[in-house]
Amino acid sequence: MDTGKNDIDPITLQVLSSALGSICAEMGAALIRSSYSTNIKERRDCSTALFDASGTLVAQAEHIPVHLGALPDAVAAVLAEGPEPGDVFILNDPFRGGTHLPDITLVAPVTVDGAIIAYAASRAHHADVGGSEPGSMPAGSLTLEEEGVVIGPTRLVAAGEMQQEFLDGFLTRVRRPGERLGDLRAQLGAGRVAQARLEELAWREGSRRLAAAMAATVSYSERRMRAEIADLPDGRYQAEDYLERDGDDLVIRVAVEIAGDEIAMDFSGTAPQEQGNLNCPMAVTRSACYFVMRAITDPDIPPNAGAVAPVSVSAPAGCLVNAVPPAAVAGGNVEASQRIADAVALALSKAVTLPAQSQATMNNLTLGSDEFNYYETIGGGGGACQERDGASGIHTGTTNTLNTPVEALEMAFPLKVERYELRHGSGGAGQRRGGDGVVRSLRLLAPARLSLMADRRRHGPRGAAGGEAGLTGRNLVNGREVPGKVTLSLDAGDTVTVETPGGGGFGSASQPPKPAKA
Repeated sequence: MDTGKNDIDPITLQVLSSALGSICAEMGAALIRSSYSTNIKERRDCSTALFDASGTLVAQAEHIPVHLGALPDAVAAVLAEGPEPGDVFILNDPFRGGTHLPDITLVAPVTVDGAIIAYAASRAHHADVGGSEPGSMPAGSLTLEEEGVVIGPTRLVAAGEMQQEFLDGFLTRVRRPGERLGDLRAQLGAGRVAQARLEELAWREGSRRLAAAMAATVSYSERRMRAEIADLPDGRYQAEDYLERDGDDLVIRVAVEIAGDEIAMDFSGTAPQEQGNLNCPMAVTRSACYFVMRAITDPDIPPNAGAVAPVSVSAPAGCLVNAVPPAAVAGGNVEASQRIADAVALALSKAVTLPAQSQATMNNLTLGSDEFNYYETIGGGGGACQERDGASGIHTGTTNTLNTPVEALEMAFPLKVERYELRHGSGGAGQRRGGDGVVRSLRLLAPARLSLMADRRRHGPRGAAGGEAGLTGRNLVNGREVPGKVTLSLDAGDTVTVETPGGGGFGSASQPPKPAKA
């Protein structure tokens, strides 16, 4: 239905922009409530977003930064395949808009009166997608195929009909296929929520007016972001940070150039892509850069394509942050993305006052077998800022998940939580102290394979303005320290302990702290 009216006054724009954001939030709520795996149901490792008919991001829920920044590439890859009403596309290929293989994306056209008016996208981290190790997060993978099933943009549903042959083929290659099917159905349900809510909105406002509102909210966000960038001091600011690999470090270098109301980030000089899996596809690198810009500007700017239009990101092909196939990427999405964000923020800290570094590692812990698959990212210390101490025991940076509650974990898996507590004193000292990390210790009740991927085991999160660094993290198996990135076979009775880093402190500890704002 179309009323023919397409004038968008400021109040109507605010109402419709909020409505689009609410639809994304409802999509996410439906996905979480109906999912099967604890990774999605409890940790909420999923994201949802809406795109207009041309594939432009118009709204997203407050979910996972590293997911959301890469979704436009996934939708662009789907649009290249010519989607039709009634289709639902599935993909996870990191070089076609994915992040890493466990993150499966569904993209569905939303139609009104037979015409596509939008696209609904959901991305969820599945507990297993096949590959060499249970959980599909091997610490030592050398090729993408070792990490699981690779899916380019493919019709999961065509003209309303499930493509059973494709689905059956996928499920035969993964562990715990019933759980995978349940989570895929939850994502399909999220798409149906978008269809219902956008259809209601189009009938109420008119499809042309809704399209105009989508375009107007993107333009509004761009104007707001350009104004924010224009307030930053022009100049070229450079920094580097390091991603830890067994035996050495991989450098990430960035030059951030602010000119008027635009900002450019260039990663020339970054280490070449490596033989292991710490490589990042360009979509993940852009995600990390966009996260920093959102963190340092007004959080009320609607998060859509306009909010990142003044931001350009470049990196040489074949480097660590712009890897090319068939590079392995399991660790790049979770660990390199964090260090990219750290390097960009460190460069920008030379132009504006920013907090000290947070733990900036996801502390990826995977335990699994043919019988169960447990995956968790573990929180740590937040960096202190000029006005407040850092928060303790939280997820920071490009992730935004929750923990798995002890009760849910022990009910779902053959695991017992021996310790889960703050790692007191791990935050860096300063006028404002960095937040503390946590200690998470699990005892196995059945044999399993362990994959650990964690960073900040050699270099603690830096303090700011004279504050001290936070403590580095540690991984232990049966009380013996193991590397930050390792895969092992464990027996029933073995214990895995992860001690996460604290955040950096802010300001010299010899100076009295400034009073916090109310």
